[in-house]
Amino acid sequence: MKRERMGRVDHELQRELARLISSELKDPRLGFVTVTRVEVTSDLQKAKVYVSIIGDRHVATQSMLALEHAKGFLRGEVGHKVALRHTPELSFVEDRTTEKAIALSKVLAETAKTTQASSAEGGE
Repeated sequence: MKRERMGRVDHELQRELARLISSELKDPRLGFVTVTRVEVTSDLQKAKVYVSIIGDRHVATQSMLALEHAKGFLRGEVGHKVALRHTPELSFVEDRTTEKAIALSKVLAETAKTTQASSAEGGE
């Protein structure tokens, strides 16, 4: 399948899943979940759904369990909304990129403070 079409399919699934998760799922275990990207295999049989979850590890674990539990419902709804011959099987993957970026930012800020403090002491 052409790369442009695959990109459109990925984007359409991402948009629809984000809408469904935010407005249709009422599971109390579900935290603040953002669909960051979707990667569909070239045969359209499987889709990896990358989700970013705001909160601690417990919230993330509970949210992933809620998404796994709702997988069938989400697949059915996506099948009704997105015009594809076969609706791909969904698998959810936690995207921890944002969490890692925040941790790296904190390390860089601490390093900058330490560097400033040591240069200020050496300059006196």
